[in-house]
Amino acid sequence: MAILADQNTRVIIQGITGREAVTFTKDMVDYGTRVVGGVTPGKKGQQVHGIPVYDTVRQALKDHPAEASVISVPPALVKGAVLEALGNGIHLVVVVSERVPRKDTLAFLEAAREKDARVIGPNTLGLISPRILKLGMAGGPVEDVSKAYMPGPVGIASRSGGMTTEIANLLTTNGIGQSTCIGVGGDPVVGSNFLDLIPLFEKDPETKVAVLFCEPGGIIEEKLAERVMAEDIALPIIAFVAGRFVDDMPGVRFGHAATIVEGDRGTTRGKIAMFQKAGIRVAESFSDIVMITKEYL
Repeated sequence: MAILADQNTRVIIQGITGREAVTFTKDMVDYGTRVVGGVTPGKKGQQVHGIPVYDTVRQALKDHPAEASVISVPPALVKGAVLEALGNGIHLVVVVSERVPRKDTLAFLEAAREKDARVIGPNTLGLISPRILKLGMAGGPVEDVSKAYMPGPVGIASRSGGMTTEIANLLTTNGIGQSTCIGVGGDPVVGSNFLDLIPLFEKDPETKVAVLFCEPGGIIEEKLAERVMAEDIALPIIAFVAGRFVDDMPGVRFGHAATIVEGDRGTTRGKIAMFQKAGIRVAESFSDIVMITKEYL
């Protein structure tokens, strides 16, 4: 069973005529995602892989009702695009655009909270529920997705979009399927993080284990550990914490804009200690993810 979206979810793509969007639109359609319309101002009447293009979200939804939007527009236009989607009743927004100004992200996340809508990203490759749908660029072309992902009981949430697929592929190679796999986004501020997603996985009756790919920087992992201890979350959680070398290199960025360690805050050492205190299993090596997952299953 998928979280966030399923086979009935209808999707529009804002910025559909852009180079990246043209490519991932085809991949989404090929995978079976119900892409019903696209939006690029000034391009009304065009088609992208058979998907009709409109000037505004309102126009698109008038002809083709939808519940979700994937946004791929220049950074300066993201805030306006998200607010337009939210203002027209879209309740799931996936922002693949990078380099979105932080103040803009904070503004549209506040608007999403007011409307009880959910945002994934910015700077995310998107999400996949195997053989159900994919939103955004996650996994690449359909043939690659079909090889790396298979349906099953493991939910994945990752701070690295690429590692979402790596973990899924590792599990699939060992005969373990996935429920929903989400790249939360690599920016310092994102719409949905581990704190938001673990409760959704726990409510999903078909998700039996959650795997997290963590990185240095930020304190979301520590907060998750605190919540697990305080709320007695029953869902088994496995965490792989990358970039442990950063603990000995203060101020060094590791991969993502969100990854910067300041003093003792956000260190991999601190995250691991909190995970262990909360009973969250920490995979010491990448291959350990399979071993621990099999123990839980």
